[in-house]
Order: sequence, then structure tokens, then C-alpha cells
Amino acid sequence: MNTKRLFGRLAAATLLFSVFSTAANAQVVTHRVPKYTGPAQARSVRATPSYSSSATEGVKFGVRAGVNVSDFSGDAVSSVMDLAEYTNGAVTKQMKPGFYAGLYATLPLGPRFAIEPGVGYSEKGTILTGRIPLEQFDFLNAKVTATGRLAYLDIPLLAKAYLTDGLYLYAGPQASVLLSGKARVQAGALGFNAINTDFDIKNQFRQVDFGVVGGLGYQFRNGLGLSAGYDYGLSSLDKNNNFDAYNRVIKASVNYSF
Repeated sequence: MNTKRLFGRLAAATLLFSVFSTAANAQVVTHRVPKYTGPAQARSVRATPSYSSSATEGVKFGVRAGVNVSDFSGDAVSSVMDLAEYTNGAVTKQMKPGFYAGLYATLPLGPRFAIEPGVGYSEKGTILTGRIPLEQFDFLNAKVTATGRLAYLDIPLLAKAYLTDGLYLYAGPQASVLLSGKARVQAGALGFNAINTDFDIKNQFRQVDFGVVGGLGYQFRNGLGLSAGYDYGLSSLDKNNNFDAYNRVIKASVNYSF
């Protein structure tokens, strides 16, 4: 065989083997990331507030129960109290304690706002107390107490605005349907009750009372919440418009959303 041809074939084989060897090595060599020696720079992440108790969690339902203290206000009540001043304190007016409970639904309008319709039972009214305005009869401890006892089905439609995660203000209109109306008269002396009678007065009162409500509350992450508010009646209670008197209610409650 020609020597030149032999050496040519050997060179070609050597060159071919070298090409395949280089390609194989290129497939198994891992890519190394150059070491970064500069100062570390953290990527800024914009924190989004988490309103765990607000509308961001979707529609929620809940129950609410609490206590209230109520009174009547208006020209008629003012006139009665003006006359009572002439009795030297023999006639006094007090706020009536009561109970209320109900259901509600929180409907989201965004991360900070919600609409909350509800329905609940609420006790309202007032208390008038009179005694004999003569010091010589004080030993008898004689007095008469008249208590207006009104029960309503409250139907509020509230707008809630969250100030922080959990803390909110609320306000909105409310319709109250009169369920029952009674006047309880109690009279006695020397520690004994001589009279304790209830009178039905529902027919003398307007069947629907319109008003506005407002207050503030706090909703915890576990579903429990606290709130306090004020009901301001706009409709005169007397359906015959013989006197002006309006419901005024201060209330506090505990609620649970689920």
C-alpha cells in the first residue's frame, strides 16, 4: 500500500475520532454559573394588606346577639318632662334595657367595603316613674312605674367601611316592623305591689318605623366580632299623629361570621 495513502487514512481517522470525542465531552460538561461577588440586592415586594375580616374573603353569613338601652325622644316627651319639673322630681324618665338578636349576610364590594343586609328581633321602649311629691309620705315608699314595652323586627341595610384589618365603621337605613306593644303599670307602697298590669297599646303605634343606624365594630380572624351602635328613629311612633315621639336606641353586641 502506498505510504502516503496509509498516513492520510490514519490522519483522517484520528481527526474523526477527535471530533466525536469533543462532542461527547460537550454533552456531559455541566454549565457553571459564575460566582456573584457583588452586594446582594433583595427584590422589593409590595405588600398587599390582608383584610381577613372584610369582603376579600367573599360572602359570609352570621348571627348576632346583644343588649340595648332605649328611650323615646321628641316634642311630646319634652313636654311631659317639662311638666315633670313642676313635681320636684316626683316623675322621672329612664332608658329601658332590652335584648336583640338576628342574622346577617356580608356581601363584598372590594377589599375595604361591604354591604350587610340583616334581620333581627329588638326590644325597645321607655320607663316613667312617679312618686307622691310630699316628704311626709316618703316613708310609704309609694310609687307608680309605667313601662313602654315595644318589640320590633329590625331590617337594616348597612354599608361597612374597613379602616384597618378588622376594624370597621357601618351606617345605613333601617325599617322596623312593630311586633307587639304593651304598657306595664306597676304601683305599690311599703315594698308591696298593689298593681301589676299590662295593657295592649300596639294599635296606637305606627306599624313601621323608619330610621338610620350607625356604629363601629371589630371582626377577629376566628369569626368572632364585637360592635356598638346607635339607632335613630325618623318616624313618629303615634300612628294618629297626636304626639311626636321617636325611638332612640344604644346597642352593643357579639357576632359570629361563618
